[in-house]
Amino acid sequence: MFLVQLISGENEDVDSEAGFVSGNSSVVIGSLNYRLEWLPSADGGWGASCIIEPEENGMRVVLYGATGMIGSRILKELLSRGHTVTAVVRDSSKVVAQNNLTIEKGDMLDADNIAKVAKGSDAVISSYGPPATTANQLVDATRALIAGVRRAGAPRIIMVGGAGSLEISPGLQIVDAPTFPDAYKPVALAHRDAFYVIRESDLNWTYFSPAMMIQPGERTGKFRLGKDALVSDDKGNSSISAEDYAIALVDEVEQGRHTKQRFTIGY
Repeated sequence: MFLVQLISGENEDVDSEAGFVSGNSSVVIGSLNYRLEWLPSADGGWGASCIIEPEENGMRVVLYGATGMIGSRILKELLSRGHTVTAVVRDSSKVVAQNNLTIEKGDMLDADNIAKVAKGSDAVISSYGPPATTANQLVDATRALIAGVRRAGAPRIIMVGGAGSLEISPGLQIVDAPTFPDAYKPVALAHRDAFYVIRESDLNWTYFSPAMMIQPGERTGKFRLGKDALVSDDKGNSSISAEDYAIALVDEVEQGRHTKQRFTIGY
């Protein structure tokens, strides 16, 4: 709750810790809507102050893989926009307790547990990434996710995908290119198989492939989106920071512009 002082009899903007507030019945500060309650002054003029209380308008989101490089940034972005998040992890000690965050221990391969956790949510995000030695678990996890979300009745699934199934020329996917490194093929092929599984489901799904290179970096908010073709710059480089990827993913949670579609991102 914020208390902001206003000039009596005038509607002047006020710079508070939360941002600029004007004499409206509601305002947006950051990503939250706030309700303004005017308090009358002793001389009968405008209220000398107003109480600002946040209105509940965030979504209820379940996030798997919240401790990973990408998942941790998705978690941060969701919370910064006022959403209520249930982070499902294998090791709860790796997640710091915060407001609007519930931490649950869970297993991506357990459809019954997924159904229990996802019940009542507005969206379920999977940022699950298995190690290379057990890459095929990704396909099993995707099937369990679909089954659990279906039982829970949750309206949306958004998957953090791989870039290997993006096209670099018509009909040629990255993972099938002769120059694709063999060391990365098991994970890339598992991501492609998981994509094929989810796109055949009857749920409201979205599959979000990153650029060829994704790593921690700057949160710029400036990027380009695409569909099934790799997004590259004029020098042929394909990259995105995990922070900007998280922005675009949470935009998708909020706006739903790519339902039952794959999309991708890059600078």
